[in-house]
Amino acid sequence: MRVSNRRNFLQKAGAFSATAFLSSLTQPSWSRNLEKVIKEAEGIAPDQLATEEDFWYYIQQSFTVSPSLINLNNGGVSPAPKTVQDAMKRYYDLSNEAPSYYMWRILDQGREPLRKNLAILAGCSEEEIAINRNSSEGLETIIFGLQLKAGDEVVAALQDYPNMINAYKQREKRDGIKLKWINLELPSEDEDYLVGQYVNAFTAKTKVVHITHIINWNGQILPVKKIAQEAHKRGIEVVVDGAHSFAHFNFKVPDLDCDYYAASLHKWLYAPIGTGLLYVKKEKIKTIYPLFATSEDPLKDDIRKFENLGTRPFFIEQAIGKAIEFHEMIGIERKEKRLHYLKNYWMEKVKYLPGIKFNTSMHPKWGCAIGNIGIEGRKPNELDSFLLSNYKVHTVAITWENIVGVRITPNVYTTTKNLDVLVEGIKAFVTNKK
Repeated sequence: MRVSNRRNFLQKAGAFSATAFLSSLTQPSWSRNLEKVIKEAEGIAPDQLATEEDFWYYIQQSFTVSPSLINLNNGGVSPAPKTVQDAMKRYYDLSNEAPSYYMWRILDQGREPLRKNLAILAGCSEEEIAINRNSSEGLETIIFGLQLKAGDEVVAALQDYPNMINAYKQREKRDGIKLKWINLELPSEDEDYLVGQYVNAFTAKTKVVHITHIINWNGQILPVKKIAQEAHKRGIEVVVDGAHSFAHFNFKVPDLDCDYYAASLHKWLYAPIGTGLLYVKKEKIKTIYPLFATSEDPLKDDIRKFENLGTRPFFIEQAIGKAIEFHEMIGIERKEKRLHYLKNYWMEKVKYLPGIKFNTSMHPKWGCAIGNIGIEGRKPNELDSFLLSNYKVHTVAITWENIVGVRITPNVYTTTKNLDVLVEGIKAFVTNKK
């Protein structure tokens, strides 16, 4: 892999001389420069632009990145860019001038345009998108809203997110449904194996299959569409956990052939913390009970019934619009290529160290930004603590079922210099040197 120098990008973009570039670092008009550099980069292919550090420097300047910490745990929650932060603060101040007026009569009027823009991003009808607080809320709306009865079977994986696992277990305890668990050996680039694990668990009693699009522990991307097609052949409904996939890599929700999909927008869309969306295929809306009761028929054919949360932070919700603008400014193809490049950048540099085990695929079909590394004979929390204490690199230790390692997740504001510090730290840990 090639890391381009400053001159390469400036010559290709034709936007700045070296002097102009350096002087721009002190200018407060970073956003204007970013807009210009985005425009000048239009002729550069996304895979080529992925290695252009100068371009991504301008993206970094859109965030309030801490100078004292290298944050490589963006898999949990991502920071929002300045424009999103500023919008949220502005809407918050407005709300407090007269809450019942500005929240319900002004800001709430922005929900339908926002719904439309989210639907365009998701590639579906605006009548299939509900706006909520996170993927757990969206998925539990479906899990508890499905009209299942005693004896009905649900197929899910032990590597799914704990909130979802426990939601199904609660239905098992309360309603007598039956859970069939599969145990995935990961990472895997074997599509037949991954699809087969789910299909082999299907029976005549299976009513629902739960699929995590990208597994949060290690970044494994699952072949959702293939599994969904097999499920639908058998009359099985498909629930997809898209917490980590939405706005992370290039796809549209209908491409997955699922019935239900939920995502957290504060991860890869860079929306305010506590924002999410729920997709329900139009013909399925009338069959699902909302998680929070409405004043009308709970089985009405209206996606908005899933938004009855009571008084909610409208100032947070409306700032999602700025996150969509920022996402579209970068472009999903550029974003995907850069994130995959960053993941492979650090993995390539440590893969030959003794005792290294990767729990993540380096192939773009099977992984994107999220990486997971294990070291033979060492516990994940040892490496996690070592990196934070000695290099101020923030990661997260993972021990879940058969996935044991440290999850490392860069983002669009991460530089290769940041990752060089990570690599130095991993090498020092492996050789027991600080």
